[in-house]
Amino acid sequence: MKVYKFGGASVRSAEGIRNIVRIVSTVSDNLFIVVSAMGKTTNAMEIVLDHFMKADRDASLQKLAEVESYHDQVITDLFATKENGTAAVNPLFKELKSLITSGVGDDYDRWYDRLVSYGEMISTRIVSAFLSESGIGNEWLDMRGLLITDSNFREANVRMDESQLRLQKAVDFTKNRIYIGQGFIAANIKGDPTTLGREGSDYSAAVVGNLLNAESVTIWKDVPGILNADPRLFEDTVLIPELSYLDAVELAYSGAQIIHPKTIKPLENKQIPLYVNPFGTPELTGSVIRGSIQKPIDVPVLILRKNQVLVTVRPRDFSFVLEESLSKAFVVMNKHRLKISMIQSSAVSISVCVDNTRYLSGALDELETDFKVSYNDGLELLTIRGINDAIVQKTTGGREILLFQRTRRSGRFLMKE
Repeated sequence: MKVYKFGGASVRSAEGIRNIVRIVSTVSDNLFIVVSAMGKTTNAMEIVLDHFMKADRDASLQKLAEVESYHDQVITDLFATKENGTAAVNPLFKELKSLITSGVGDDYDRWYDRLVSYGEMISTRIVSAFLSESGIGNEWLDMRGLLITDSNFREANVRMDESQLRLQKAVDFTKNRIYIGQGFIAANIKGDPTTLGREGSDYSAAVVGNLLNAESVTIWKDVPGILNADPRLFEDTVLIPELSYLDAVELAYSGAQIIHPKTIKPLENKQIPLYVNPFGTPELTGSVIRGSIQKPIDVPVLILRKNQVLVTVRPRDFSFVLEESLSKAFVVMNKHRLKISMIQSSAVSISVCVDNTRYLSGALDELETDFKVSYNDGLELLTIRGINDAIVQKTTGGREILLFQRTRRSGRFLMKE
């Protein structure tokens, strides 16, 4: 069997969903299809949540009405019999309205997972219903009862053993050739919804592939495959036809958006190849990530992370930065979920580059208790893998660089935007 994952760009319109049908109809293998929320639905649901957390139910319901209208338009454009689509999603919107009307926003992360996860529930209901209307039999599954995680809301970790028992019990390819489930979402053992981190649908597909011993996992993207840089930010990008698992992990850690950082481990554990194929031109060959490759990457790879912050801490008593100070600072950063992408230390200070998230202010406040804290925001971090002087001059020339690190193969530049 194979796992196919279709992201938000793939299902953002009626034509995109028709293309899913075209792709699936050419495959005779057993399939498990993982689907993300449609288009920018996750962003829209975050706005619904923000209003809900401020107890502004009217604004929350108004934004939800926009989300419902968007999906209704897709359904209108897609189905020959519109009722087949609306019947699939109306109960979900009814549940959402009830939660917003009666709930109390007392825990952002818990409510995030509870409300925002409906984006994937809605999209998979539509895809499943349209496959059925197109004559492709399938069974829809609620991944909140199949992928079991811890209770680390918004960034939950999958409990593989329990998830395997549930998933293998639910999936029987002698009864159905195609199953459809949601990416990004799961639940803890109590049944409370959880999510696996932004862009976590890739991770969902990898976990499903591992638990069901898939022959391969394919992620369908709106790009030709894995490129050496984001074509929206850099010119003259080229396709990388194959990468090793190690290559992929390094790129994901540096911030490459094409693959979620946690995706590789479940696949590497069972040597399952990961294909990244172009959704718009499925007949073309994309890229593959696997254990062994024929040719190493021979072009510079450029990864740009925006909205970065450089945080510098030093002990208030001007003591040396010993292990105790290091440990205390990193405990606080971990507590507040700061993602550290770069570290520099001296005798009296520690500097880290982190994403500018909603958790940053709380971390800075707590660090102020024991440290002198300073920071610079409005930064971007450029990682160059396969570094050479020409590419450095081309990408950083004339820029103000606050922090620079270089190894044999790579360079990292923290610069003002």
